[in-house]
Amino acid sequence: MSERYREVYETWEHDPEAFWATAAEGIDWFKPASEVFSPSEGVYGRWFAGAETNTCHNCIDRHIDAGRGEQTAVIYDSPASGTKRIYSYNDVLAEVKAIAAVLKNHGIGKGDRVIIYMPMIPEAVFSMLACARLGAVHSVVFGGFAAHELATRIDDCEAKAVISASCGLEPGRVVAYKPLLDHAIDMAKTKPAYCFILQRDQLHAPLRYEHGDVDFAHAIEVEKAQGTEIACTPVGATDPLYILYTSGTTGQPKGVVRDNGGHMVALAWTMKHIYGVKPGEVFWAASDIGWVVGHSYIVYGPLLAGNATVIFEGKPVGTPDAGTFWRVCAEHDVKALFTAPTAFRAIRREDPDAEHIRKYDLKGLRTLFLAGERADPETIKWAERHLKIPVVDHWWQTETGWAIAANPVGLGLLPVKYGSPAVPMPGYRIEILDDAGHTVPSGTLGNLVVKLPLPPGCLVTFWNADERFRSSCLDEFPGYYKTADAGMVDEDGYVFVMARTDDIINCAGHRLSTGAMEEVCAMHPDVAECAVIGIADELKGQIPCGFLVLKNNVSRDFSAIQREVVQLVRDEIGPVAAFKTVMKVERLPKTRSGKILRGTMQKIADGMPWKMPATIDDPAILDEISVVLKQNGIAAN
Repeated sequence: MSERYREVYETWEHDPEAFWATAAEGIDWFKPASEVFSPSEGVYGRWFAGAETNTCHNCIDRHIDAGRGEQTAVIYDSPASGTKRIYSYNDVLAEVKAIAAVLKNHGIGKGDRVIIYMPMIPEAVFSMLACARLGAVHSVVFGGFAAHELATRIDDCEAKAVISASCGLEPGRVVAYKPLLDHAIDMAKTKPAYCFILQRDQLHAPLRYEHGDVDFAHAIEVEKAQGTEIACTPVGATDPLYILYTSGTTGQPKGVVRDNGGHMVALAWTMKHIYGVKPGEVFWAASDIGWVVGHSYIVYGPLLAGNATVIFEGKPVGTPDAGTFWRVCAEHDVKALFTAPTAFRAIRREDPDAEHIRKYDLKGLRTLFLAGERADPETIKWAERHLKIPVVDHWWQTETGWAIAANPVGLGLLPVKYGSPAVPMPGYRIEILDDAGHTVPSGTLGNLVVKLPLPPGCLVTFWNADERFRSSCLDEFPGYYKTADAGMVDEDGYVFVMARTDDIINCAGHRLSTGAMEEVCAMHPDVAECAVIGIADELKGQIPCGFLVLKNNVSRDFSAIQREVVQLVRDEIGPVAAFKTVMKVERLPKTRSGKILRGTMQKIADGMPWKMPATIDDPAILDEISVVLKQNGIAAN
C-alpha cells in the first residue's frame, strides 16, 4: 500500500477533529467554529458548530479576491443545442449576483427553499450559487421529472419559488418543462409565490403571470443593467445548503440535507487528495446537476478548489456519436473525467474497438473516475486498454456526498484490485456486520456499515424527518450508519461492494451476490452490458436470472453465447450459483443517472405488483423486459 495513504488515514484515526480542523484551513470563515465537532447537536453530532461562512463566497468571490478572476470557471458544451460558452470566475460572479438580485427582489432570503427544475445549462448552476449567496436552500429536481414527483418535492420542502426553463433537449426531441411544472403546481398543496422561467430558443412557453410566472432572462438583464450588488449572506456552518431528494421505499421521497461548513471542507479535501487536480485545471463530471454527483462535482467541488468545470448537455452516445466524450476532453483539455460505468458500457457497445478514441488527442487526460454503480472489471479493463490511463472506481452515495472508499490519486495510486473501489477514505471506518450486528471475518459477505459519527460532507438528516433518518439509517445497527450495501473487506483492507442488500439472493440456503454474477457475465467478449436478478423459485427460494445486452457487432447464435455465459459463472463462482437462466435483451431499464432498475425487473419477473419508477429514463423498456420474460416462460403477469 502507498505510504502516503496509510499515513493520512492513520492521522485521521489518531485525531479526527484535528484532521478536519486542518482541512478546514482551506476554507474562508466569517466566524470560527466554537467546536470542530459537537456530539450533542443534531442526530449524531454536527461539524464546525458555531462557525459562520458562505458557500458562494468560497466558490467564487474568494478566487477573485486572490486575483484569479479571469481564470476559466465554467465551460458550457451542448451538442444538444450546438452551443459552447466559456465563463471566467468574474463572469460567473456577475451572473450569480444578477440572479441573486432577482430572487431577493421577489422576497427570497435566508432559509427559504427554492426548487431548481432545469436542464444542463449554465443558468442552473448560477441559480444554485445564487441561492447559496442569499442563504436560501436549493432543491434541484432533475429537469423533465414527472409532475407528481415534482409536486411531492414542492410540498415536502414548502418551496417559496421555482426556477425552471421552457424545455430540455434529448436526442431527437424537445421536452417541454412548463406543462409538467404547471401540472405539478396544480397538484401541490404548497403554491410557490413565483416561477422563474428561462425561455430557450427551441421552445417558448406561455407564462401565467397571474400565477407568479416571471420571465427569468428579462429579469436577469434588468439587474445586470442596474449593476445591483448582492453581498454574501453569512450562514451557520450547520445551516442547510441544499436538500436533494432520493427515492424512499415507502414512495415518500427522502430529502437528504447537506450543511454549508462540513460540505465545503470535505469536497475541497477530495479535489486535491482523491481526484488529484490542481487549481486552474479542467475537471469534468459527466453527470447531471439533478444527481448528487452533479451537486458535488459539477458545481461545488471544482469551484471550491479553483478548477474549471464542464457543463455538458448531451449523451455519451447519440450526440452525435460514441466519440462525444473524447471530443469534449480533447477540446477543453480535461485532466480528470468522472462518469458512471453505464456511460462507458454504452460507449463500448457502440464502439467496441475504440475507433473514436483514436480520432482525438487525449494526452491531457490523466485519470478516469467511475462511480454511481458497480464498475464491472471488463469495462474498467476496456477503458484502461484504450485510454492508457488509470481508471479509478470509487464508492459513495447520495447520502454521503463524497467517496466512502476510493483509490486516492492525490495521495498516490494504490494497486488496483478489479471489482473493488479500493480502500476507506479518512472519515470512514468501514465494518462488515452480519444481520445480527456481529462483525464477520475478512472476506465474508455481510452488511457494509460506517461507524458514527459520519465525516463532514455527509447528510445530517432528512428534511423535517429526524426520526425517519434514525429509523432507516441508524437504528438497525446502533452506533453505525447503514449503507444498505452488501459486501466484504479483504485481508488488505480493500472494500468489495457486491450489491444493495436487497440484491443478495438466498438460493437453497446460500447467500449469493447478483453483483458477483454480473461481473462474470460481463467477462464474456460478446456482452456489452448485463443485469442479474433473483427470481422466485418453489424449490430453491430464489434462483438467479441473467439479462444480456450484446455488443453491436455480434452476429453469433445466442444459444451458444448462453451456454458460454452459464459455464463462465459455473467456473468462476461454482455450481452453488445455480445460474442457468439467461436471456437476450436489446437494452436494460435504467434511471436517468444510469442505475439499472433491478428491483422493478424482479417484481415483473415474480408477477408482483409494481409501480413505474419516477426516475426511469424510458418506460417502454419495462414493456420490452416483460415480453422477453414471457417468451422465456417466466413472467406470470
